[in-house]
Amino acid sequence: MLNKYRKIIGVILLVSLISLGFFPSIRHYVNIPKSIVLFEGQTETVSTALPVTASPHNQKVYKTDKDNHAQLTISGQQFGKEDLMLELAGLPIKKVDVRVLPDFKVIPGGQSIGVRLDSRGVLVVGYHQVDTKQGKKSPGEIAGIQVGDMITSINGTKIEKMSDVTPFIQEAGKTGKPLNLVITRDEKEFHTKLFPLQDKQEYAYRIGLYIRDSAAGIGTMTFYDPVSKKYGALGHVISDMDTKKPIVVENGQIVKSTVTSIEKGSNGVPGEKLARFSTDKNIIGNITRNSPFGIFGKLNQGIQNGTMDKPIPIALSHQVKEGPAKILTVVDNDQVEEFDVQIVSTVPQKFPATKGMVIKITDPELLEKTGGIVQGMSGSPIIQEGKLIGAVTHVFVNDPTSGYGVHIEWMLNEAGIDIYERDTKKAS
Repeated sequence: MLNKYRKIIGVILLVSLISLGFFPSIRHYVNIPKSIVLFEGQTETVSTALPVTASPHNQKVYKTDKDNHAQLTISGQQFGKEDLMLELAGLPIKKVDVRVLPDFKVIPGGQSIGVRLDSRGVLVVGYHQVDTKQGKKSPGEIAGIQVGDMITSINGTKIEKMSDVTPFIQEAGKTGKPLNLVITRDEKEFHTKLFPLQDKQEYAYRIGLYIRDSAAGIGTMTFYDPVSKKYGALGHVISDMDTKKPIVVENGQIVKSTVTSIEKGSNGVPGEKLARFSTDKNIIGNITRNSPFGIFGKLNQGIQNGTMDKPIPIALSHQVKEGPAKILTVVDNDQVEEFDVQIVSTVPQKFPATKGMVIKITDPELLEKTGGIVQGMSGSPIIQEGKLIGAVTHVFVNDPTSGYGVHIEWMLNEAGIDIYERDTKKAS
């Protein structure tokens, strides 16, 4: 009882000294954000230098942390918006806006997947000099076409694959008429005319361009929504190996993949998963979007990882903490395994951005098998305290044990899952 009175007297004395200007405002000590977002049924623990309480729920301090700061636990009891008033010894000192989002869970991935992207048209990946009677020339370069451009139409006909181009080239060579091309560059469209030239050795007509119509590779599934079947994978954009530019997707597929071996990484040389897959069998979903945050689409069947097959909650970027976590990934055959990692740093991002976390592989078994993060591991889900917090994206070239991760809320947004809009719909 005596200690209780001492605390009350101490608080009254502190308030008096603050009011007289001897110390900063009480709000300086109550370093709790003005607004907090969390999910229904989840809790948010925040530290403060003073032992405050919050009403109307009378949420109290439960313990103190290593710096002897008080910890206030705020619970998301029901979706919607609510004002909490922080109180010190019964006196109101600060208002906090709390937004509670409806409960939302996804199924984590970890499976190795094969990826096939069909680009929107054919991609120009280089120039070819045609050996003509007048010397070596590139008709494509003369027409103003650049590496990275997409040829989407020739003479009014939509172009979808490389084989669509050849008949137009030979016809134009015979008639002497130019090809009327529609080109897409940096999401802008323009028209140009190209005159094919005849190769003096082979007598065939050429356009002086190297082109490609699709890309393939492997990666890792991050999550899928059991309700909508929308998924996210990779955690980073797929770029063309030659042009280094993002591939504009017309359509694509993801298929089951089997890891056959691992090329271990070392300083300066990233490692790589080697895998096999068939692009025409075991299709498990489509690809509708290739963005800086990964690839996205819908699954046509449910998939399991054999480790975490039940939906788990997600964490927003401000809820991610530095400290231990786990990743799910495949290093042998098609078996998804759980490995230890450390969240070295994390940025509470308010707007979509990549590289929100720095992670370090700490699991001895994974380090022995891979040397750290390897190509093909991108998209491996990161789990912390039972919540999906993000995905592995990039490896540090000079330190293969470490790399970047992307926060899961931005991948969900790219997949077309608006976790912030759900509470509006539920309320309406």
